[in-house]
Amino acid sequence: QVQLVESGGGLVQPGGSLRLSCAASTRSASRHTMAWFRQAPGKERAFVAAITYSGSTYYADSMKGRFTISRDNAKITVYLQMNSLTPEDTAVYYCAAKRDPYDLAYDEEAYGYWGQGTQVTVSS
Repeated sequence: QVQLVESGGGLVQPGGSLRLSCAASTRSASRHTMAWFRQAPGKERAFVAAITYSGSTYYADSMKGRFTISRDNAKITVYLQMNSLTPEDTAVYYCAAKRDPYDLAYDEEAYGYWGQGTQVTVSS
């Protein structure tokens, strides 16, 4: 069983940046595909970005150029660097993992492990 713990959320002004982290509890997760999803108030959870074991990435169109997903397999941690944040980025951000190390899935049903989420609020 893989446990995922997100951190790094908080309040940021429009135009600002945040880096989210997601630490996994087991070494096996270093070979999992990892992803970030987010759920804004009143909306369904939506795909943000995914990264394979080998570092290949895939982004939702609206995140390209502003968000960067990365990972450190030695630390069993995945990151989401978010730049040029707008109030529309306000959401709970969730980390997810799936056992297939090379599947850049964007469907949340493909992921079997989830963190509890971290709140990101973009407001002046």
